[in-house]
Amino acid sequence: MKVRVLEEECISCGLCIDTCPEVFEWDDDEDKARPIQEEVPEGQEDCAREAIDLCPTEAIEEIV
Repeated sequence: MKVRVLEEECISCGLCIDTCPEVFEWDDDEDKARPIQEEVPEGQEDCAREAIDLCPTEAIEEIV
């Protein structure tokens, strides 16, 4: 599973980072969330999907 954060949609609420800190972190230069790595670590897929579902602006998407 791969994920990305759409910077133009991200409102920097931090919900994804709070929900799944193993997958998401702050991009201090942009003050936006970003995936730590494009490929979600094994065992963190459910956590990443929860962050996708909880994002208020739908700024996180799974790359197929």
